[in-house]
Amino acid sequence: MSARGDAATRVERWDGTRVRDRADDLAALLADTVASGASVGFLAPLGHAQAVAWWRERAEATAAGRLAVWAALDPRDRVTGTVGLAYPDKPNSRHRAELVKLMVHRCARGQGLGRRLLTTAEQAAAADGRTLLHLDTETGSPAEELYRSAGWTRAGTIPDYAASPAGVLRPTTLYYKRLGG
Repeated sequence: MSARGDAATRVERWDGTRVRDRADDLAALLADTVASGASVGFLAPLGHAQAVAWWRERAEATAAGRLAVWAALDPRDRVTGTVGLAYPDKPNSRHRAELVKLMVHRCARGQGLGRRLLTTAEQAAAADGRTLLHLDTETGSPAEELYRSAGWTRAGTIPDYAASPAGVLRPTTLYYKRLGG
């Protein structure tokens, strides 16, 4: 599998039906992300059935409007990346969203796709009237440099927050970004 982060790769917002229908492809991306050591909430080895089930649950959240999902597709229509925005349901937090599951397949890393997905989510959030985004990422991960270089602000670190895919407790760093004026 090969991909490019440039115009050869398209980024699409998917509705719940598309997420459900492409759950196998999304699961392959998730499994690759976990196998490469990225801490995205799962332990290795991640089975395909477990990854498919997880994405099918996301399809329900997407259909209900609690989650927005974008997928990056290479010229052969293979899923090479994703990003999501999780929307809170509380009346006092309608101005914000959480950036979730920014994942890029190993074959597509280092080509700008992560930044493209991040920018897509930020622009969509701003267009939707969101003025604040937040996220957490494993402290010391390559993702931290992406977020810092994209103007995200480090809010702090929580020790032993989550287990890495190998099962080792690791700290997480919280980031936020104000959108708009």
